[in-house]
Amino acid sequence: MLRILSAVPKITVTALIILAIVNLLVGVTLRYFVGAITDWLDVDPVPFTWVEEVGELSLAWLTLIGAAIGIQSRSHFTLAVFVHRLPETAQLWIHRFNHALIAGVGALVAWYGFKLCLLNRTLMTPGLQINLAWLYASAAAGGILIAVYGLAVMISPLPQDEPQH
Repeated sequence: MLRILSAVPKITVTALIILAIVNLLVGVTLRYFVGAITDWLDVDPVPFTWVEEVGELSLAWLTLIGAAIGIQSRSHFTLAVFVHRLPETAQLWIHRFNHALIAGVGALVAWYGFKLCLLNRTLMTPGLQINLAWLYASAAAGGILIAVYGLAVMISPLPQDEPQH
């Protein structure tokens, strides 16, 4: 059950990437091809303002969930200039401190994302009439994931591929 639950963010990000690509292709097609055809035929243009809203929502969710996945998989950029020369105990405590900061920032993002959801829950997007709280819910959900994954990495041992002297 835990393995299935941990796969949900990765499946979600994959679906959001596909949605963003398809949305971009649809937007380009509507803007440049369908727009030119409707102009040539002198008929009413096809509205495509919704494309921007779908792109904005998918990008917000993709970015915040993807950042959390990067923390979980330890794939974010790190710069080892000095820490790798310290004893293993010091490296471990610096590792824990860094990930405690990451978890704290994730909790802060989640808190303010939740507050923005409450503040904007009565507003709707102009094209699709989607509650604007869904946009800010990405910060709340992504922040929670960042905090949880940051804490999980914080209590884990140092990875074996990091230099230890």
